[in-house]
Amino acid sequence: MHAWPASDVPALPGSGRDIRIHDTATGGRVTLVPGPVARLYVCGITPYDATHMGHAATYNAFDLVQRVWLDTKRQVHYVQNVTDIDDPLLERAAANGDDWEALAERETALFREDMTALRLLPPRNYVGAVESIPKIVPIVERLLAAGAAYELDGDVYFSVASDAHFGEVSGLDAEAMRLLSAERGGDPDRPGKKNPVDPMLWMAARPGEPSWDGASLGPGRPGWHIECVAIALEHFGMGFDVQGGGSDLIFPHHEMGASHAQALTGEHPFAKAYVHAGMVALHGEKMSKSKGNLVFVSALRRAGVDPAAIRLALLAHHYRADWEWTDAVLAEAVERLGRWRAAVSRPDGPSADALLEEVREALADDLDAPAALAAVDRWAAAQAAGGGTDEGAPGLVSRTVDALLGVAL
Repeated sequence: MHAWPASDVPALPGSGRDIRIHDTATGGRVTLVPGPVARLYVCGITPYDATHMGHAATYNAFDLVQRVWLDTKRQVHYVQNVTDIDDPLLERAAANGDDWEALAERETALFREDMTALRLLPPRNYVGAVESIPKIVPIVERLLAAGAAYELDGDVYFSVASDAHFGEVSGLDAEAMRLLSAERGGDPDRPGKKNPVDPMLWMAARPGEPSWDGASLGPGRPGWHIECVAIALEHFGMGFDVQGGGSDLIFPHHEMGASHAQALTGEHPFAKAYVHAGMVALHGEKMSKSKGNLVFVSALRRAGVDPAAIRLALLAHHYRADWEWTDAVLAEAVERLGRWRAAVSRPDGPSADALLEEVREALADDLDAPAALAAVDRWAAAQAAGGGTDEGAPGLVSRTVDALLGVAL
């Protein structure tokens, strides 16, 4: 599966700072100090609907992580998956009378277009669940052989008791896990399971549903969490720098993925830091495909909204915050974009050296994009007041905003 094209990232003078970021597993901030190649895995979409603001906010957050790392002169190895086989995809295809493969391909293509328009840096490896099945099957077989998985009426489940570190990512108690499991695709009430929250690794073939050769597992398809484990282990191995996604993935997805990998390898941790973006609401409720309360990036683009303004609307909120999309949020972003473009269009202006360092420091401080925007706002206000004659300043501001915030002025 191919990703989308990369936009150029301008080089900036000096060097950026290492990120101090909130780690869900520890509940506090950690300083990310990767090696020469920083390793980032972000969980991708289930492609049965277009990119909404919740998706865009999540991927924008981890785009900032990449940009800060690039500013420290590191390379970035970014991996993202596509869950191109799962119950919601099959259900949507059936409801619409659509072919599930055509639906997945169409929505993945639209996602790529949205990511390109928003100028989000693409992953080096963009990998579908279906193409990963030949790597998933032997992992499930190894977990079975190790006693970390068990069969139930032809399906294969992971035993959470097999990982001594289970629960460390989310910090949830058993009852909270059970409730979230039921809400987010699990089957805690199925009789015969060793633990109600044990997740499925391999689903035996169901009548009328697609299935693949599972070798000793029999025909079927993979569970949700194991696909990311197979992909991350193939490209990174254990102990990569950041596992990222929306906060709704903390449990069960990231908790289970970590335990799968730890039980399989005997190593800990799966990732050095677990970083999660907040949820975006509309009309008081979290945007979700099931509720249908969605604002789509593609729809805004078709309506003539500049993608740079969409990105500024996302950046105006801290990545960990839960916030609500409104017309006023977008209007403020459109106005800000206009002010910034007017400010950098002049031949000179106030020195921007301090601005560059302010933006770097803001992003190193748990990706504080709102503080970075405020710093640019102050420079633009000084420019409007005629506060300087530095001929290089507008260009440096433009490159700073482009390189670190992904907004082309």
